[in-house]
Amino acid sequence: MSSHREAPEISKDPVADSTDVYAFVSPDAPGTVTLIANYIPLQNPAGGPNFYEFGDDVLYEIHIDNDGDGRADVTYQFEFTTKMRRPDSFLYNTGPILALDSPNWNRYQTYTLTRSESSGRRSVLGRNLACPPCNIGPLSTPTYAKLAEQAIHTLGKNRKVFAGQRAEGFYVDLGSIFDLGNLRPFQNLHNQFGTSAFSEPADGVNTTKELNVHSLAVQVPATDLTFHGRPAKDPADPHATIGVWTSASRRQARVIEPRQGKDLETGPYTQVSRLGNPLFNEVLVPLGHKDEWNALPPADDKRFATYVAHPELAKLLPTLYPGVFPHLDAYNKSGKPRADLLAILLTGIPTGVVPGFQNYTGPTQADMIRLNTAIPPARNPNILGLIGGDPAGFPNGRRVYDDVVTVELRALAGATLPLVDKSYTPDAASSKVTDGLTPADVTNPYLDAFPYLGVPYDGYHHPAS
Repeated sequence: MSSHREAPEISKDPVADSTDVYAFVSPDAPGTVTLIANYIPLQNPAGGPNFYEFGDDVLYEIHIDNDGDGRADVTYQFEFTTKMRRPDSFLYNTGPILALDSPNWNRYQTYTLTRSESSGRRSVLGRNLACPPCNIGPLSTPTYAKLAEQAIHTLGKNRKVFAGQRAEGFYVDLGSIFDLGNLRPFQNLHNQFGTSAFSEPADGVNTTKELNVHSLAVQVPATDLTFHGRPAKDPADPHATIGVWTSASRRQARVIEPRQGKDLETGPYTQVSRLGNPLFNEVLVPLGHKDEWNALPPADDKRFATYVAHPELAKLLPTLYPGVFPHLDAYNKSGKPRADLLAILLTGIPTGVVPGFQNYTGPTQADMIRLNTAIPPARNPNILGLIGGDPAGFPNGRRVYDDVVTVELRALAGATLPLVDKSYTPDAASSKVTDGLTPADVTNPYLDAFPYLGVPYDGYHHPAS
């Protein structure tokens, strides 16, 4: 999955576990950029009586680097407070919730949004901002879409924020990928399954189908994010590109108070989770270093660059699919580093590699979503983004519907190698490899406007698992 259970320690702490990061020029709000960070993975909508919520003890942040050093120049901080109207009731709600201030909603959350800059300047953009409830069912939340709209807060001209439950928009066949890389559309070619009952290609199965996440979303003018607030109109402008990632932090010390049922946390915040590019920690970083990666800033990612330059999965593909990737196999054995992956994931793509395109942030190797803010939204988006001829999509930022699994699988399989090595001829399969899913496999549709991810699935109608 993009980053849903990517490291041993954070998988034990889902409230602080970031799942996906999105960054794109807003298609419906010219001049603005939308940033989304999702947390609390794999939510079963029928999660009562204690429905999912953000952690009061977690500092959630969305970071922007606009000078290419892999460190935050602008950060949006979310801090949550949970309140109860009737602590003597076991119920999340005691009747229909028709408004965010409904007396029927027993356990609810508000938050403070703060914008901080590397210079030390801090601005509180909003206090006591209301989250929406979880989508419980037709009796408890009968008009959920309208209710959630009430939780979209306007913070001045062209600035919006939302924090709350959303439908999971990331689609992936997790069951097949982690079953020895057995991609269902190619399972007949797999060295373990090609001669067994799995001897025919099959459609992908969306592991995250009808699950929810919790989203932090901001929409702000691009000049709130760019270097010195400069408007970027020319895609070739080196200051047009920003780097984006999210992190979650907890206090260093925790004391368990068993008699009170509450824990005491104190000390400075320490980062326990982060995420930039999809699948980076999950697929590229070795198991023994995943927790370390989660604790470090992008500026320190040089120490992980070798796993990008020589990715384990790229070495496994020729073994898992004998005879399917002979050119990739030969390239792996040559020992040459994967300069294409290093550019896509750690520095951005310099001018001259893809005609008319760049999202280069400089030589500092850092895992960030890189967005060229001067590239306008596509009139006819392609879910394969840049490799599909659409420069407004991944890896130029990431839109909620981009097929990042297919894009990254094809890149690992060698499809992008000719960009940096003209002598390399990709294997025919490299442009076809996929887990077999598209946005059509997301049941609740994406929205055309902020916060873009669909209405969360409700517990009453959620199928039994």
